[in-house]
Amino acid sequence: MEERQEQLLKIIVESYIKTCKPVGSKSLCDVLNLSSATIRNEMATLESMGLIEKCHVSSGRIPSEAGYKYYVDNLMKPKELNGEDVLKLQTIFKNKDLELNDTINRCVEIISDITNYTSIVLGKKSENNFLQQVSIVPLPDNRVVAVVCTNKGIVENKQFTIPKSISINELVKTSEIINKMLIGTPIDEVSQRLEFDIKPIISKKIKQYETVYNIFHEAFDDFVEQSANVHFGGKTKIYDQPEYNNIDEIKRLANKFEDVNMIKNIEEDKDGVNIYIGDENDFDSNVTVIKSTYNVNGEKGTIAIIGPKRMEYDRVVGLLSYITENLESQGDK
Repeated sequence: MEERQEQLLKIIVESYIKTCKPVGSKSLCDVLNLSSATIRNEMATLESMGLIEKCHVSSGRIPSEAGYKYYVDNLMKPKELNGEDVLKLQTIFKNKDLELNDTINRCVEIISDITNYTSIVLGKKSENNFLQQVSIVPLPDNRVVAVVCTNKGIVENKQFTIPKSISINELVKTSEIINKMLIGTPIDEVSQRLEFDIKPIISKKIKQYETVYNIFHEAFDDFVEQSANVHFGGKTKIYDQPEYNNIDEIKRLANKFEDVNMIKNIEEDKDGVNIYIGDENDFDSNVTVIKSTYNVNGEKGTIAIIGPKRMEYDRVVGLLSYITENLESQGDK
């Protein structure tokens, strides 16, 4: 692409991000010091390249997904934080009384306040998260609660209704075997060891061992699934954007925010700040998701910002970069 076309695309993208109004050729004449005819010709070229598109309600142009992508990859520079934003975040980072999760959660809430977008933290379990204890708590009506605890203080419980043919004592006996053999096992390895180490033993001691085994296996699988921390900042802020002023669109997005599996799709594996525009993300084709991973003393997770495709990319990238760098530098101390 020629330099003038890149300059024009950059202006169109940044103008539309700021105003949410289609950009016409006349409004660009003074900015670019070019005639309206020349600008229209360049706009036609950008349109033929699929980088901008005509808005059906105006003669102006708006960026396409491809246009946003080109802008992000080639024209955008992350914006430095202003003094006020730095002060807000540094107040959190310098608070030594806060646990890591609280620090991250407060940071994403600040991001949402600054940007007016929705932010999400997906915190994974610690790499040093080990099984500490599993307990069986009997309840009335043939129900029990399986309680799983780790050395990090994470506690999850799952309720089961057991067949009348199974004795509570058999479940308690199995939990004692697990505690004897698996304490100190990394939590994500427990299910595998349950099958290969525990199942052969209880098959000789428990009559309906398959049913008993399945209860514990399901409890540990649920524990691994639920132990990932999910925290929203500004969950409803995205609805303040003009793209989502339709009640049906709000309901559609709200349902996705309540869908655990959809939220899990937001988890990021790649390093750095990564941008997924429209169809590029697995969450929703009518949003942009900007994500970054963090790793602080073995605690891993994802911070994600969700907003319209007309997002302030430079500002969000700058914020995410600043936060992840400061989080990880704290872990080095």
